[in-house]
Amino acid sequence: MSQPSAPKIEFPCDYVIKVIGDAAPDFTEFVVSVVNAHAPGIREEHITVTDSRNGRFTSVRLRIVATGEPQLKALFEDLKASGRVHMVL
Repeated sequence: MSQPSAPKIEFPCDYVIKVIGDAAPDFTEFVVSVVNAHAPGIREEHITVTDSRNGRFTSVRLRIVATGEPQLKALFEDLKASGRVHMVL
């Protein structure tokens, strides 16, 4: 019995990413600048910032226009390579 394959994403499309890292005054700006390098034109209303209950972590949720798998892969790699990001969802 074969496993059902994951649904394919049709590009371009709206795509939501959530980036979690240590809370810092410039964390949101950092995330937005990295994401903007891969998906220019992020609008302010498409960014949501949430601090963890104890204030140690910050979660930045952004809606971008994804153009393809290579763009998303490069974006995730750049965020992770920074050393400031714990998780990208």
